[in-house]
Amino acid sequence: MNAINVFLDQMYSVVKVFNVADFIDIVLISYLLYKSIKLVRETRAEQLVKGILLLAISYFISKIAGLKTMSFLLENVFQIGIIALIVLFQPELRRALEKVGRTKVAALSIFTPDDAEKRTITWESAILHICDGVNILSQKKTGALIVIERSTKLGEQIDTGVEINATISVELLLNIFFVNTPLHDGAVIVRGGKILAAACFLPKPQKEEFIATQLGSRHRAAIGISEISDSLTIVVSEETGIISVSEEGRLIRNFTKESLRTFLMDKLIPTKETDENTKKNVFRRAKK
Repeated sequence: MNAINVFLDQMYSVVKVFNVADFIDIVLISYLLYKSIKLVRETRAEQLVKGILLLAISYFISKIAGLKTMSFLLENVFQIGIIALIVLFQPELRRALEKVGRTKVAALSIFTPDDAEKRTITWESAILHICDGVNILSQKKTGALIVIERSTKLGEQIDTGVEINATISVELLLNIFFVNTPLHDGAVIVRGGKILAAACFLPKPQKEEFIATQLGSRHRAAIGISEISDSLTIVVSEETGIISVSEEGRLIRNFTKESLRTFLMDKLIPTKETDENTKKNVFRRAKK
């Protein structure tokens, strides 16, 4: 009971001196933190932030537990690490500041709608169009590279291409990858069920010497992006028309239109309704 009374007294003392300036201060700090998190999520720095938070938690635990050596090591890591981060992530910091400078007042909304059902419908439609388009490209032996972004944001790769921000359609995919068109070379990046950018450059794989020599530059780029992100990358071979998918540094080959559709639905639709009945309903809508 005494502990509760002490807590209530402390809360009252805080509320008593709380004024409008404090409220504005809290709102501004919250907004800046929110925007900072959004900027970080656009790059691979998101994983780095998670690592820093893990180190910070380890430091506090070592302090509480009295682990002097561990505390000493972590303190030095933080002191040196701040300078190292500024040097290593100088391009990302510059892009973040440029993005802040280009932000319009109308884009400063704090809350955005997040409807799981709407996302599911969007992805169902996108998957159908992607599979139909990839199937046609495969039959014509037209090379294609489609990166589907998941939790790891690909802002660095998107910046290297041409922004499109369009709804996925078979016709659009065929136009993008039509031979000798300006956007033919490079990758299409899909985010949230929409084509965000085309003609994007992807990183090379980390151990390129271990990749089979018969695999071309598209397959190598697909493996490279899957090594640094959790994306799914669809590749259509220009020589054979074979459809492949890269995930977690691995290349899975010889997909058909139907098997690719099933694979993407299992991986991308964020609902529990990925059973056979759901898939049959989606396939039925595709045939209409």
